[in-house]
Amino acid sequence: MSTAPPDSFEFVETTVAEVHAAMTDGRITAEALVERYLARIDAYDDDLNAILTVNDDARRRARDLDARFAEDGPVGPLHGVPVLLKDNQDTHDMPTTAGSVALADSRPPRDAFVVERLREAGAVILAKANLQELSFGVDTVSSLGGATRNAYDLGRRPSGSSGGTAAAVAANLATVGTGSDTCSSVRSPPAFNALVGVRPTRGLVSRTGIVPLSETQDTAGPVTRTVEDAARMLDAMAGYDPEDPVTATGADEVPADGYVSHLDPDGLDGARIGVAREFFGVHDETSASEADAAAVTAVVDDAIEAMAAAGATVVDPVDVVDADALGSARVIPHEFARDFDRYLARLGGAAPHDSLAAVYETGTITPSVESRFEAAGILDVDADTLEEDADYLRRLRRRTELREAVLARMVEDDLDALLYPPSRVPPVEIPEHQPFSEMNCELAAHTGLPAMVLPAGFTDDGLPVGVELLGRRFAEPHLFELGYGFERATDPRTPPERFGPLDGA
Repeated sequence: MSTAPPDSFEFVETTVAEVHAAMTDGRITAEALVERYLARIDAYDDDLNAILTVNDDARRRARDLDARFAEDGPVGPLHGVPVLLKDNQDTHDMPTTAGSVALADSRPPRDAFVVERLREAGAVILAKANLQELSFGVDTVSSLGGATRNAYDLGRRPSGSSGGTAAAVAANLATVGTGSDTCSSVRSPPAFNALVGVRPTRGLVSRTGIVPLSETQDTAGPVTRTVEDAARMLDAMAGYDPEDPVTATGADEVPADGYVSHLDPDGLDGARIGVAREFFGVHDETSASEADAAAVTAVVDDAIEAMAAAGATVVDPVDVVDADALGSARVIPHEFARDFDRYLARLGGAAPHDSLAAVYETGTITPSVESRFEAAGILDVDADTLEEDADYLRRLRRRTELREAVLARMVEDDLDALLYPPSRVPPVEIPEHQPFSEMNCELAAHTGLPAMVLPAGFTDDGLPVGVELLGRRFAEPHLFELGYGFERATDPRTPPERFGPLDGA
């Protein structure tokens, strides 16, 4: 065993595997690692504005894990790893606020299912991150936390709604993090912060205990700096939850040897990647410029060339679906109030309000989110008659049709994945709002198919650009093969200069 002191571990940009190797060698303890991340939060979060709540119990939990490690070894695959949670995931020992002043005192009686799984795997819940209030939008602005900033340019947006997690993980304020994705939230924030994000197939990861936006579209997923850590996180998060019956469809789809076993450095060799060109370029000329879109396209085209050099056959272009047609499958405005009210009812006496309407009527919702409520008519939907609403039922049928059409195209062209940018344009400057019309989130969200976002490189202005791979149903193992192969071939991540090691650390 090493005789190095337990604070000698160089932990900026570290991975789960490196943390565990350092623990085994005596170069770090879980408690020391927690202390060092807390020091970084103290030093850097005033700039990022990414953290809502630090877990007062993190140090005690880390000490307990250190004692158990000394006695019996690791308790699980995430032993002692500091994890940052998006603050829409219930924690029994911390508030769960969804970034809303109206929910600041909401203390759920139990953890979300995915949080239970992470704790069982040995994770230390370090803190909870800011998000777009109630997850409704793509800026990461909330009445409780204010505006989170991009880790690579503090004057720009981190995207959303999981922007707090993404900015903090990019700046090394935790080892790994979680997000949730209704339509972009675990994909565009990683893309804007040079990270990996995974939106799992619908049914692979439980939604129990996650503040909802849409029962049909919601899921949770990992936000990490490497593909390997995303695989380790998904290994812990995925699983059957009897309180979320849709997870029965994914119960037999988790590989027995875990997603980590599918990390193949030659994963692109022999793969067939279809480029969905309809998702490149400006979608709405009133929301963005052709020059901004060209900057993203140039980086993604370089990533496509790197995939080809690593052995992939690139089919370019592939016609998938009309991007405009995706809007006909949106169900968020129909489901938001119904599902949010059900969540509050589950909290029982812990809920500070009994409905989304009551939260809205507090008058505390941040103005940009409040205006989205009004524009979408969120509170005008009658939840009691929703199952008889012809427009809603047509939209649900449209989702099935879209999924079948996408899968048919992938089968006919023998494709392992479809490729496109998560956002057609880079992060915008604050106080501008990130244009939702330029997000490519709906293909995965409206089909329920899995997608992985990878760092692709940087624009000439130094802004991160991501590339998204959409796979077949429950094809996460193959996406990890492709993503790991790309990461090994390109080494695309560069950490943000502003958030380097602390002096003396």
